[in-house]
Amino acid sequence: MAANIVFTRIDNRLVHGQVGVTWTKAVKANLILVANDQAAENPLQQKLMATTADSSGVGIRFFTIQHTIDIINQAADRQHIFIVVKTPEDALKLIKNGVPIKVVNVGNMHFQPGKEEITKKVYVDDKDKNDLLEITKLGINIFIEDYPGDKKIPITAELLKKN
Repeated sequence: MAANIVFTRIDNRLVHGQVGVTWTKAVKANLILVANDQAAENPLQQKLMATTADSSGVGIRFFTIQHTIDIINQAADRQHIFIVVKTPEDALKLIKNGVPIKVVNVGNMHFQPGKEEITKKVYVDDKDKNDLLEITKLGINIFIEDYPGDKKIPITAELLKKN
């Protein structure tokens, strides 16, 4: 039985108010799964994110990328899972290793040197572009949407090329 993954979001802040409250309610998740190697090892970061999840009344788990791959299909049917990753690379690893992700939302990917603007909140470098394009080639519905109900901008080769 495949895990019931209701939504996956790339957000370099991982879980914060917008993810922990607004998105969680919009996608009707009851469990946030933070798939991130650093967060899985950082109790302080986990505590801060758990406070946000608690305010929404949902559970939260912190797994490495590999642990997520290893155990996702043991999830119970009643778990409506919202996966949050930090980078396109992490999302791609999950997808390529059998995590049944159907939709990927690109949220915040902040400016860093060497990254160019796609939208006001999404900046990418060549590696990000390649990973995002590979996700589209795998038939995954992937789009930029800042908050629920905002304009969806599909990730396409043309979008990534024009910059």
